[in-house]
Formats: sequence, structure tokens, C-alpha cells
Amino acid sequence: MGESMLSVGIDVGTSTTQLIVSRLTVENQANAYSVPDLQIKKREILYRSPIHFTPLLSETTLDAAGIETIVAKEYQSAHIVPEEITTGAIIITGETARKENAKAVLDALEKFAGDFVVATAGPDLESILAAKGAGVDLYSAGSSLPVLHMDIGGGTSNLALAEDGVITKTGCLNVGGRLIRMEHGIITYVSPVLSSLSSLRPGDAADPSRLEAVVAVLVNALESAAGLSDNPVPPSLITNRLFPLPGPVILSFSGGVADLIENTPENLYIYGDIGPMLGRAIKHSRLCSGSYRLGAETIRATVIGAGCHSTQLSGSTVYAREIAFPLESLPVLCLTSEEQEFSSEMLRSTVESLKRPWPNSPAALFLPGFNGPSYDRLQALADRLADILTALPAPHVVVTGYDMAKALGHALASRLRGPLLCLDGLELTPESFLDIAPPVAHGAAFPVVKKTLVLG
Repeated sequence: MGESMLSVGIDVGTSTTQLIVSRLTVENQANAYSVPDLQIKKREILYRSPIHFTPLLSETTLDAAGIETIVAKEYQSAHIVPEEITTGAIIITGETARKENAKAVLDALEKFAGDFVVATAGPDLESILAAKGAGVDLYSAGSSLPVLHMDIGGGTSNLALAEDGVITKTGCLNVGGRLIRMEHGIITYVSPVLSSLSSLRPGDAADPSRLEAVVAVLVNALESAAGLSDNPVPPSLITNRLFPLPGPVILSFSGGVADLIENTPENLYIYGDIGPMLGRAIKHSRLCSGSYRLGAETIRATVIGAGCHSTQLSGSTVYAREIAFPLESLPVLCLTSEEQEFSSEMLRSTVESLKRPWPNSPAALFLPGFNGPSYDRLQALADRLADILTALPAPHVVVTGYDMAKALGHALASRLRGPLLCLDGLELTPESFLDIAPPVAHGAAFPVVKKTLVLG
């Protein structure tokens, strides 16, 4: 019988706020004579909240108290208390992450987080969570073509490319159903990302032809991202990046707008935004002219990703000493295979350059490591690392790709004082952050979350 963790996912989006509670079961996949191979093998959703409209105080300010009230009531409905939660994610997505008080909302929700729940925002993490919540990684494992997933929400469209069961690329566009809002036939809000693309302004009549012209621009941006149009994407519609495709792909959709692609309401203004127009236009565009699918989850894809897929486990050859968990928002300093072989002096210079944006913050030093290193090679690496780790604020955290963290940790422990943590079995990337929870399975592995942007 595996060990279980209770996980929460809270998604405060441009249009809606949702919560799920799930049970994650950790099982050892190795035989009795091998190093433990701990994996999250079962994800069971225990509670799904109703879908709430995200409350606002103004077009630029979230109603933090209103959001807190929603989450508090949903915890009561789910019959849970924060102390029962082991892991999960609170994320602010889409245009909501740009609101003036987005950080204050995360702070208000932290009381519901238990000991270890990631509170963050960022298009890369959103793209991964939405794709996993929609089941795209699993679907791509059995597909003859890569799958390009588009999670089209109220403010943004998160893109993820899945190949053979693995999400390999992410990107994001400022394309969503609530970039323009209207009430009683009058425009009440136009997103700043559209200021150079449309003359529509608050107070103007919601003229169908002018709205459809904007929708056409948004759809063309999606078509370009899918390799179906040669028209350049306007810079204001690119949230972080686009990426080239490896060839033909199967398109996959989730998000609130995905529900409107095949079921567009007769009243296009029913939600007070351009979502139905956008869904209808996607249905009649090149995006749906070939093979496409709707995700296993659509409007709930991101929150299910947050509650069920935000956490992964480290490898089982780990070392920990005097660590006060959880560790949160550690900037990742990535070394390449070549850099990890540098002399102490060159390595120190490289790490000092990497940590310059976070001079006073503890960090996680990532290096690929070695496959089956010799004793002498491991000791030489520990000598070089100890020389630079002393210059980093404690705790000292080292992560490797290859399974060598326990041996490396013991080697470093004899050279360093104070808190020390060595993990392996992870692949980290530059410009990312790492959260690390207390160990599970009697200390054999650590739940971790990789994220890409922390609201500051």
C-alpha cells in the first residue's frame, strides 16, 4: 500500500476561480533488491468546487477579500482544513496575474496552503499544468504526431507541445475571451494588449463588425502559433514566447473558450465578453479544419493540473542535514555539463554571475552530474562545489540529474557546515524556481515543484 498525500489546486483566473482537492498516492516501483523508485502512481480527485466568477474591485484590482471568502467556503464544503494539505498549487493565471494586487491575493490565500503549497504565477507553469490537466501528455504518448495544446482562457492562451508523453516546449499568447467586455451593448473594458490593434474603447457601442475584426486578429495569432498562417503575430499578443513546431501536429484545446468551440450559444453576448465569438471563429478557422481534440478537461484543466500534477518526486538517492522544510522559491542556478568540470576559480566566477539577480537569497545549484562517477571524480567535484557553496546563503541545496545525490551529499557534508540538501533525478532549467517539501516514504524522496515566475 502506497503513502498518500492530500493536494489542493486553486486557480484564480481572468474569468473564474476554482478549487479541487485530490489524493496523490506514492508507490515504490523498484523490487526489494534495488534502490527505491518512488513515483506518484495514482491521482484521485476528491472534491471539485463550483466555478466562481473571479471578483474584482475595479478593472485593475482583484477583490482579495472576496476571493479569500470563496476559498474559505470551498474548504468547508470539501471538509478539509489547511493542516491536512501536503502539497499542491495556488496559481494566479492570465490577465489576473497583471492586476495591481495579485501578490496581495496570494498572501491572503497562504493561510489555506498548509505546510507546502506553491503560490505563484507564470505562463510556463500554467502551460504545463493546463496540458497535464487536459491529459495531453498521456494522449501524446499514443499519438503518431506531436500534440500542440492551447488552453484558451479569459486573458491568455497557454501553449504546450507534447511529444511521446513529454511536454517539450511552452509558450503563451495574450488571446482570450475577456480581453473585451461589454454590458447592455456598451464596451466596458478593452485590454491594454489590444490598444494598438483596435480603435475600440470603453464607452463605445459593442458593434458586431468591429468586435469580429478583433476576434479575427486573435484567431490569426493562434493559427500562426499552430503553423497554419504565415502572418506575423503582433508583439503585444506575445506573452513570453512562441516556438517552432517540429512538423505536422494534432491540435488540442482546453480552457473556458474550448467549451464554446463546438457549443457556441445563440446569444453571443451572454457572458458579457467576446468568448462566444472567439469560440465560434476558432471552429470555422484553419485550427479546426483538420484533426483536433478537446481536452479530457476543458474549463477545469488548469486547476486539475494544479491540484494533481504540480508536484513531482525527487530521486531516492538523497541527502539531507538540518533542513527546515518547506524550502520555497529557491532560484535555480544551472550549470552545464562543461561548466561542472570547470576549475574552482572558473566555477566560482560562473556561479557568482548566475546568482547576481538574487545576491541575498538561498539558491538551488543544479548540475547534470555524472553517470556512475568514480570515487576520485566525485571527491574532486565535492572539493570544487564546497569552495563556492560557502559563498551562497544557507541552506546549501544541490540538485543533479543523475542518481548521485547521496554520495555527493556525504562528500559535501565533510566539507561544509550547516544545512545541506542534495537531490537528484530532476531536470531544472534557467530562470526557474524550486519549492521543496518535507520528505515522504520515510525520507526516501522529496516532493518538489518547479515554477517559472514568482510575483514580487
